[in-house]
Amino acid sequence: MSSSVKDNYEAVIGLEVHAQLLTESKAFAPVSTEFGGSPNTQVTPLCLGHPGTLPVLNENLVRYIIKMGLATNCEISRKSIFARKNYFYPDLPKGYQISQYETPICHDGHIGITADGYDKEIGITRIHMEEDAGKSIHDQDPFNTLIDLNRAGVPLIEIVSEPDIRTPKEAYEYLKRIKQIVQYLEICDGNMEEGSLRCDANVSVRPKGREKFGTRTELKNMNSFRNVERAIQYEIDRQIELIESGGKVVQQTLLWDADKMKTRLMRTKEEAHDYRYFPEPDIPPVVVTDEMLEDIKADLPEMPDVRKQRFVEEFNMSSDDAQTLTEDRYLADYYEEVLAHTDSPKTVANLILTEVLRTLNDRSISIGEFPISADRLAGLVELRENDKINSSAMTEIFNAMLENDKSAEDLAEEMNLVQVSDTGFLEPIVDEVIEDHPDEVERYRDGKKGLLGFFIGQVMQRSQGKANPELVREMISERLEA
Repeated sequence: MSSSVKDNYEAVIGLEVHAQLLTESKAFAPVSTEFGGSPNTQVTPLCLGHPGTLPVLNENLVRYIIKMGLATNCEISRKSIFARKNYFYPDLPKGYQISQYETPICHDGHIGITADGYDKEIGITRIHMEEDAGKSIHDQDPFNTLIDLNRAGVPLIEIVSEPDIRTPKEAYEYLKRIKQIVQYLEICDGNMEEGSLRCDANVSVRPKGREKFGTRTELKNMNSFRNVERAIQYEIDRQIELIESGGKVVQQTLLWDADKMKTRLMRTKEEAHDYRYFPEPDIPPVVVTDEMLEDIKADLPEMPDVRKQRFVEEFNMSSDDAQTLTEDRYLADYYEEVLAHTDSPKTVANLILTEVLRTLNDRSISIGEFPISADRLAGLVELRENDKINSSAMTEIFNAMLENDKSAEDLAEEMNLVQVSDTGFLEPIVDEVIEDHPDEVERYRDGKKGLLGFFIGQVMQRSQGKANPELVREMISERLEA
């Protein structure tokens, strides 16, 4: 299909993101939510759908979703109710899911994204509370599907965007932004591989200039940001090709096959009425008081956009550097922890953006697992700022610090990397180098200024690399220009 044909169409995309919350217990039952437990050990009679059991709302579920609503500029409903979403699935023992339908607790919000060099605001229709279903396992038994109900009842929030997204790249950036926000709020770890963050995409296409939406399909089973982007692009191309060949898009739910890089049919799409929603009779309405709302607002952290702007203004940092440092809350926290021990924001930023990030990538670890504490890294920065070591020595000492708990100062001494700035020590070496190279001195004075590097190198060699090169440069220039 030619690009000119594609250019005649516009995609309309909406994302439904499920975030699994970091509460210690389930949404409506006092049982652990910890990931990785033995199958069917983190369950209660309520999780198993036993008759006569009554759900009890986890207060942190409410607090966490209000945090998310405030962070995404949502209106907060002062009164909302739960609903039963009825459908049969093997890992949903009750035969219904406790969710919210007509009265979501958060609604009419928005977040900003940057994609391909332009800024855009994406509307958020609603954020509501619900419980997770269990997990069906299809690849451990050749004849049977196995059911693990440890996940049944784990608290979720569902974030439903407006159909404002137009490209796979915008969808990718929106999802990254959602992950960043939930991690900043510390309400979800954002791990798509473990299912903590899940995304479904509703995709349709329409001729450019037309207001009416086309028939949409829903994409599921996308377990990474890149797979979301790839699946949406595939579905856009498929729908355009189908329409161009005279066919019609059918509303259905599709699964993304990451190995084959294509979609396959899961089921024809249900509408809301197919789920037979009705109010949950066993849970009273959720009432958000002024006191509760103000308490949650006071508990909100500084959000990434605000923090980025502060870094630019307070530390005279470039927008790109501030963006990188504030992408991860804990990396930004680490940066500021280092600055609590040294007043050198630029040097600290450069060290983190180069050596620290390189180490995190090479070792596939998070900043929380980084072996150099903030005060130790500050000690290294102080050595450089006070001209006790040069930049190459700084890198050597940094690498050594990764392997032990010694201070930067102790390692500099052990590795014989302390830079000498004592003129009494350096003067006889500088004088000796000048005396030993009269021809080079004459050529320098005749205009060959590039020979200054030669003299510096000679001094560095005779001082066994200990001399402060900037001080050496000043001393040699002073003598040669005399």
